[in-house]
Amino acid sequence: MKRKIILASTSIKRKELLEKTGLKFEVVSSDYVEDMTLPLPPDKLVKFLSKGKAKSVAPKYKNAIIVSADTIACFKSKIFGKPYIKKKAFEMLNQLSGHTLSAFTGFTIIDTKNGNIISKAVETKLTFKKLSPKMIKEYIKNGKPLKYAGAFTLRDIEARGFIQKIEGDADNVIGLPVDTVMKTLKKFGIKV
Repeated sequence: MKRKIILASTSIKRKELLEKTGLKFEVVSSDYVEDMTLPLPPDKLVKFLSKGKAKSVAPKYKNAIIVSADTIACFKSKIFGKPYIKKKAFEMLNQLSGHTLSAFTGFTIIDTKNGNIISKAVETKLTFKKLSPKMIKEYIKNGKPLKYAGAFTLRDIEARGFIQKIEGDADNVIGLPVDTVMKTLKKFGIKV
């Protein structure tokens, strides 16, 4: 009998990344409430939050593999969440101009049959080109960047043009370090 795999996230980007692997899974919303103000270093925070999401979904399944993730952007020890307003998006991108930002994704996999849990954090560094105020204003004009941590997403062609260098897994910045997740799933007996 094939084990059911559950993605405990309603993130469209995570779902799309996982679909590209050919893995068959269901998407289930987690009711876990994230607290981004916890006094933890970024790598520990994303692991903690992803574990909370996975643990909130796990009790609903007796024999399943639960996968959850959480991503944050961090610059000079400050967490950059979603800006929601253009002024804040401009401030974030202006600060990132010519600097390096770290994107951290924590993921947790739980086997509900035996209780095994693995949580990991992956960091990817993004070095931004020098951005002019005009470039930033043009980019945030349509409002799309307001819903992304750090006011950008690598899925935007424009935002990709802002990046000078990527050190690490680009999928991690989008929301799921697919290669690392797939290797970890093998430890749970999932054929990938």
